[in-house]
Amino acid sequence: MLSRAIHRSGRVTVVYVDLGPSAAREREALTWLDGPELARRRQFARSGPRREFTLCRAALRALLCRDLDCANEELSFGTSEHGKPFALVGGLPAPVSFNVSHSGRHGLIAIAPRGRIGVDVEDRRARRDMDDDIRLLFAPGEQAGLASAEGDRKAELFYSLWTMKEALVKAAGVGLRIDTTSFEIPPAMSRGATSCLVRLPVGPSVRWRLENLGNRRYAAALAVEDPPPDAGDSLEPQFA
Repeated sequence: MLSRAIHRSGRVTVVYVDLGPSAAREREALTWLDGPELARRRQFARSGPRREFTLCRAALRALLCRDLDCANEELSFGTSEHGKPFALVGGLPAPVSFNVSHSGRHGLIAIAPRGRIGVDVEDRRARRDMDDDIRLLFAPGEQAGLASAEGDRKAELFYSLWTMKEALVKAAGVGLRIDTTSFEIPPAMSRGATSCLVRLPVGPSVRWRLENLGNRRYAAALAVEDPPPDAGDSLEPQFA
């Protein structure tokens, strides 16, 4: 797998995975997948999504085996109440947090020893009509900002805001309990700021550090649980 670390934030590392077509890489990736993953792979009707899943999952396994110092055969996955996966080594929860996203040729894996994290990536493909998505997915202030943007700027802002929202929802790990129209990304992020602190309507006592990782090829964002200043290293790994 072609992968490389592209960002570090505290103890979190974000790894980029090249998901471009390559029969050789896909054959190699298949050797990493277990039975349930191979069965899931067969459910993809189209070759693109099937390749994205295969390459990203294999890269995730390789990273986890390295960080956990375990054999691939020892590694498996469970899911939380809301469907967020966590790693098991020998059937026991492993001290690691991770999140995965892929879109087109681009895959991102965020990995850390502990804490809740979320990552999202979207290929900057042209959209013919974003109006319905804007109305259904964004808060009033964000809708106003998108309405005033035009052309390429509108698409750029749409994807940037959406990946930031998705990263936050994925990090919180509570699935559909968060309505993405119920919270706004701080306006400073739309004006070029690369990071900020955010609170969500679900679990408002928790602060999330949000980072914009996008570039010309893709929009991307990372959300990391921001522990209290006095928490230090006393926090236990979280597997949800």
